Amino acid sequence: MPLPYPLIALGSILLGLLAGGLGYSDPYILPWFMIFTAATASMYGFPWGLLAAFLSTGLLLLFPGFSLMALALLLLSAWLAHGIGESLRRAHRRARALARSQKLLAEALEALPQAPDRETLLRTLPERLAALGEGGHVGVWVPTTQGFRLLESTPPLSLKEVPASGVMGRAFREGRPVYVPDVGQEPGYIPAPGLKTLAELALPLRERDEVVAVLNLERDRPFSPEEVEGLFRFAQAVSLQLSRLADLEERRLIAELSERLQSAATLEEAGAKALALLLSSLGLPSGTLWEARGGRMEALAYQGVEEPSLLQVLKEGLPYGVGLAWQVYETQSPVFTARYAEENRVVPALKALGWRTFAALPVLSPGAPRSRRVLVLGQKEERLWRKAEVELLLLFSRTLGLGLERLTEKHRHQAVNGLFLNLLQRPPEDLYQPLLEEAIRQVPGAEAGSLLVLEEGAYRFKAAVGYDLEALQAIRFTPEAMLLWYGHSLERALLGEPRTMSVEERPIVEISHQTAPEEVIDQAGRAREIQANLCLPIPYKGEVLAYLNLDNLHDPRAFGEDSLEAARFFAAPLATLLHEARTRHLLEEAALTDPLTGLANRRAFDRFFQEELKRAERYGYPLSLAVLDLQGFKQVNDRLGHAIGDLALMKVAEALEKERRNGDRLFRWGGDEFAALFPHTPKNGAIAAALRYAQAIQDLCFEGLCLGVNIGVATYPEDGTSPDALLSAADTRMYEAKARGQVVAA
Repeated sequence: MPLPYPLIALGSILLGLLAGGLGYSDPYILPWFMIFTAATASMYGFPWGLLAAFLSTGLLLLFPGFSLMALALLLLSAWLAHGIGESLRRAHRRARALARSQKLLAEALEALPQAPDRETLLRTLPERLAALGEGGHVGVWVPTTQGFRLLESTPPLSLKEVPASGVMGRAFREGRPVYVPDVGQEPGYIPAPGLKTLAELALPLRERDEVVAVLNLERDRPFSPEEVEGLFRFAQAVSLQLSRLADLEERRLIAELSERLQSAATLEEAGAKALALLLSSLGLPSGTLWEARGGRMEALAYQGVEEPSLLQVLKEGLPYGVGLAWQVYETQSPVFTARYAEENRVVPALKALGWRTFAALPVLSPGAPRSRRVLVLGQKEERLWRKAEVELLLLFSRTLGLGLERLTEKHRHQAVNGLFLNLLQRPPEDLYQPLLEEAIRQVPGAEAGSLLVLEEGAYRFKAAVGYDLEALQAIRFTPEAMLLWYGHSLERALLGEPRTMSVEERPIVEISHQTAPEEVIDQAGRAREIQANLCLPIPYKGEVLAYLNLDNLHDPRAFGEDSLEAARFFAAPLATLLHEARTRHLLEEAALTDPLTGLANRRAFDRFFQEELKRAERYGYPLSLAVLDLQGFKQVNDRLGHAIGDLALMKVAEALEKERRNGDRLFRWGGDEFAALFPHTPKNGAIAAALRYAQAIQDLCFEGLCLGVNIGVATYPEDGTSPDALLSAADTRMYEAKARGQVVAA
């Protein structure tokens, strides 16, 4: 309870007068006047104390016994009381100011949890602390690449941006409060227009241990140590609340993302929902979810892109190596930038439009050596990425990756099951290409590929994407050659175990040259361009029915464990489909095969001749045709019977097969007539082959009756460019050979 100094002063002087009036001497009167003088000096200061001392002296003169010693004691009382009172008054003023500031800070602290988000929290701080900045201003400043930008101020300031060289810059860099009691002594002080400032206090505000803003107070009088300490504690409380809001926002965003991904039916829908949620939460205008598909990065989903040049980029995709998305694909590391034009990899259209701020993050998949998908967010304006935003985006991208992987597996099952049902009843030749195309779509890292199917003991190209199928179909591979390409044992091939091969580990082109003609496999098969290959054997009941090759022409590390897992998923359905196709193919072959000799029949000749001639026309290589007419067969048939005649025809077929070169095709037209096709063979090569066939036939004898042959040869293009012209030329020359007694006429 405060002492009643005015009553004490009044009572003291009255008691002194009373004592004098009752006749007491000076020693009894003086103490009361000393109390009066001391109380007055303590309350109002030394000048009023002096006045009280002189008034007391004048009153003492009314009574006998006055001495100068009394005046000295009164003056001493005034001086001592003034000193003691001054400290008490100063303490009282400080206590009142501290109580006022603590009340204001307490009210501001109570309001912190009511802020729904960090933006609202920061913007309301100046208004809540306005009373502490009377005579100056309270502002919240956020960092930029050049300095600081004013977020909110009370009262409003015309100064919106300042460099990082002042008091705020020091607080930001050092991460601690900076108090300047006299800004006139501060070399880096930046004055606010229209305000008279004496003291400045800059308080860094943290979010997850990162300074994200500076609370700055300036006024025309100093801040007391208690005020500085209180504001420092307040800044700490604000920092804790900022971190808490970041945690809440992170949990809310991830929970909502999980819900949206669960409700999505397709990858495109999931990507669109994720982008809409993220852009809204971060206040960004646009974003794209890219997916690497071979040599291009294609937009799986996008939002907020309106410029025609950017829409064209989204439509065409990003070529290999262009843009931050490819950088993230290769490095697996996120990129955050506010100076896009200075980056090594930029999209020209974005740079031309002046876009500056981007975040590109890997959307990882389990087992993938690369980021198959990349999340890219951006805006034209400059923006610094806070630590909390970076952590949020990384967590968001990981959650998104898991959700997309679930949808990928679901889509893969649906696609393969639908493909199986659609293709089961289709002709074999219509089966291979859709199978290969679906495999390229479903196996991560694949952009091209081929399917080789076992036919007549050799593997032939039946489908291709990215390669010249017609040219490749002329090549036949032995099982040994395919195992050389596969690179593992037959036992592993029969288990359907896929393998990957990279130019960083093995010379793909050299292995290709060991298994196929160099001039064909380099041009038609682009062997020198292949950077990575995934080979999947398709086994069925102890036999490898086919080899599925998936290639990447750009990235040596395109295939990973996720690629192998997807390829394994294809093995069983492919084996079933290929087995069914093979069964149907065998039935078709029966219709195209001569049942006695096992050679292809005239119907097969007509089909293959058309195919080979089209191929020769397209690629400009020669194609030769031979028509064979047996001599002596009628005598064997007539004299020895039809059974021996049939045996003779089978032996002729065996002899021809023994002499057949890889790539040649043999046919029985009917009766004692045979035919042969020689792809990639000029006339002189066809004549040499025909002479070998003739010699093999002439070595056949049956009970003294030997066979002979007359052969007519025709070659594309010198002897004709149509099937009828070539057949007519070969047939005519066969009759010429018979008439002249020659073996071969060409």
